[in-house]
Amino acid sequence: MRGFSFRIWTVWAVMLIAGLAVAEDQESGFSPLFNGKDLTGWIGDTHGYIAEDGKIVCRPGGNLYTEKEYSDFVMRFEFKLTPGANNGLGIRTPTKGDAAYIGMEIQILDDSSGKYKDLEPYQFHGSIYGIVPSERGHLKPVGEWNIEEVSAIGSKIKVVLNGVTIVDADLDQVKQTPRMHDLAKHPGLHNKSGHIGFLGHGTVVEFRNIRVKEVGNSGVPPDGFQALFNGRNLDGWKGLVGDPVSRTKMAPEKLSAEQAKADADMRAHWKAVDGILEFDGKGKSICTARDYGDFEMLVDWKILSEGDSGIYLRGSPQVQIWDASKHSEGSGGLYNNQKNPSKPSACADKPVGEWNTLRIKMVGEKVTVDLNDKRVVDNIVLENYWDRKQPIFPTGQIELQNHGNTLWFRNIFIRESKAGME
Repeated sequence: MRGFSFRIWTVWAVMLIAGLAVAEDQESGFSPLFNGKDLTGWIGDTHGYIAEDGKIVCRPGGNLYTEKEYSDFVMRFEFKLTPGANNGLGIRTPTKGDAAYIGMEIQILDDSSGKYKDLEPYQFHGSIYGIVPSERGHLKPVGEWNIEEVSAIGSKIKVVLNGVTIVDADLDQVKQTPRMHDLAKHPGLHNKSGHIGFLGHGTVVEFRNIRVKEVGNSGVPPDGFQALFNGRNLDGWKGLVGDPVSRTKMAPEKLSAEQAKADADMRAHWKAVDGILEFDGKGKSICTARDYGDFEMLVDWKILSEGDSGIYLRGSPQVQIWDASKHSEGSGGLYNNQKNPSKPSACADKPVGEWNTLRIKMVGEKVTVDLNDKRVVDNIVLENYWDRKQPIFPTGQIELQNHGNTLWFRNIFIRESKAGME
């Protein structure tokens, strides 16, 4: 009986550790590329690859691509080779043509096989095929699982195999040499985005625990805009204290003390990670350090299942953000309106786990919202939630609201202007 109890506790502990590992990935912004059951979300040779026991197996097959395209990202996965196995990881590639040239191919190869003894350095495992050779000697024996991380951020490509960096290249700095392919034959090196794919070459390879984190890419404001978030730290932001009405009633000393507490809470739960503003699901909302009147704002956001957030304008709620699979009207509406329209005109949300882009224009008391390039709110009055007898405040802080969910924001830009939206 004691042994049985010990086994139960052991199973419980393993499940707990596994759950913590999943939670850690979610908190870090990673999303699964494979659901463990079928090839939903994948396109291409869906017959040459199968989902089996929580793995994607090339049995063998051709090229299998993510349905979605990615720009800057960090990808983590595990793979197991068979003797002489040859596959590849396509990144930023179209689905038509040779991915090694019109995109990029990170080699996946059994380096130990005798049939590969005469390969060029740029052909071994982890190399950017034809261009950048990898450091060899870090693959595990055939039949064992390897862990790999591939980062593609701007022109910088990094490959980490079993904890060792084997490629760390800046493609903008790569110069032509006799020991590489003709750079002109690899236009895909300069792609800004594209699909991720497994590129089969007639051998069996298994993959599991496949996940990706999209990284705040450019961070560069469009013409006329300024960055509200610099991608590195929380400069220009502060914690939330009360509401616009309650703050005006606080004595300066009281307000200062409350602000110090709120700032400490902000720093504990909001972080700048790889160009992304992350919220851990605890604590309070975050606010701009200064107030704004009329403006146009751009912001990318991402949520998890049942996520719920919003953007307060001039300190007042709100442009709604939530899980459209639970709220069919979608995001972007002026949720707290009572007399004026509160719902968006259409649902333009992308699936949970993908990035969405809001464009918000506020002039006077009226708000216009585009979600993923679709107009969902058109010049609607935003009511004063704090005092409905009064119009919206003429100025106020911008707030990124939370309801206890993990959140991500990036590319947060603003233009103080009364010009119409183009």
